[in-house]
Amino acid sequence: MTSTQARAAIILAAGQGTRMKSPLPKVLHPVGGRAMLDHAIDAAEALGCERIVVVVGDHSPEVRAHVAKRLGEAAIAVQDPPLGTGHAVLAARDAMAGFEGEVIITYGDVPLLKGRDIEAAFGGGDGVTVVGFEARDPTGYGRLLIDADGGLEAIVEHKEASPDQLRVTVCNSGVMAAPAALLFDLLAEVRNDNAKGEYYLTDVVELARGRGAPTRTVMAGEDAVMGVNAQAELAVAEALFQKVQRETFLAAGVTMPDPGTVHFSFDTEVGGGATIEPYVVFGPGAKIAGGARIRSFSHIEGATVAAGAEVGPYARLRPGADLGEGVKVGNFVEVKNVRMDAGAKANHLSYLGDGVVGAKANIGAGTIFCNYDGFFKHRTTVGEGAFVGSNSSLVAPVTIGAGAMVGSGSVVTADVAPGDLALARGVQTAKAGWAARFMAAMRAKKAAKSA
Repeated sequence: MTSTQARAAIILAAGQGTRMKSPLPKVLHPVGGRAMLDHAIDAAEALGCERIVVVVGDHSPEVRAHVAKRLGEAAIAVQDPPLGTGHAVLAARDAMAGFEGEVIITYGDVPLLKGRDIEAAFGGGDGVTVVGFEARDPTGYGRLLIDADGGLEAIVEHKEASPDQLRVTVCNSGVMAAPAALLFDLLAEVRNDNAKGEYYLTDVVELARGRGAPTRTVMAGEDAVMGVNAQAELAVAEALFQKVQRETFLAAGVTMPDPGTVHFSFDTEVGGGATIEPYVVFGPGAKIAGGARIRSFSHIEGATVAAGAEVGPYARLRPGADLGEGVKVGNFVEVKNVRMDAGAKANHLSYLGDGVVGAKANIGAGTIFCNYDGFFKHRTTVGEGAFVGSNSSLVAPVTIGAGAMVGSGSVVTADVAPGDLALARGVQTAKAGWAARFMAAMRAKKAAKSA
């Protein structure tokens, strides 16, 4: 069934996350370089939700600030004190005022869930839809009991299930959808007469059936609805995320001899025909064109690499690095906020920060762009076809003109005109016989001490 109603999402993110044992709030822990909460918001946006409300706890100002920055203050609802999942959804009632469409309830600690996984939850008519999954091991999960007509009869918690019910493998993901008016009417009837004194969202299924409202189940994959409550589960979620990323890039024609050693971010772009060698890490914002080669033990974040370029091994590209076609950035080279035009090379042991390297320019081993004066960053420009000798320091702001040369070991503090040679180093002098006399004196002194 296809829904034509407006859509909204309520994302529950008020848990304290004590099992994470971390000062960072649970839902802000990253998977694939992105906070779990942002993954949940992404899913809601992919579903076309015109209103998204995130329920936060009063104990996590960092989560509130995160939501405000991305969605604005109007998207925040506060649950204080925490009294269960049903109470958390009720906390969003004011923020949902005036909304008359369907609402889906998701969670800020379910990072692998995509909009496509739960699209079918919408369109349930005037009833309640619960997203279920087939569990490989259902131990501990609430079971979804489905009647002969395919309707959802009840949700039974594991500890309250009969032996026959425990054999059911269709489990409750916690994700639920319903018309907004019905949802909040049902939640108003939920009671907290249980051992924990909490208001459970799952109770709305029984209440809906009591009213004669339809209840149904749609299915999602178990991995997609996986929740994260501890560091070990976070690691599992990361591994599952990476598995999907690797399979996606392999299917797109990316060559990876050892894909299990390559770590992608949520927004990594790699074109078909690119080669990614083992032990490469992509942070957020990396864009690699087809035909590029990323060699082993390189780290790339916020950088763009064009076709035919080669990076590494052991290279680091930081945000703003922009490598043109055929550029070579070799071992132990760090590039930050520098555009390198076609055919430029920095093959060894250099730091290039804030500037431009022209086409076919050569940066010698050990070259440093001295871009920071302790207060401000300054830019270095190396012109097309210029040659910078090894172990040179270019003190920004400075420009090396097209076709110019910088002699090895120079400290360049002034612009070099196109075609000129710059030499900026001390004059070499020689003291005849000094080294031989010094060594002889030291040997004699050592012998005297040993006597």
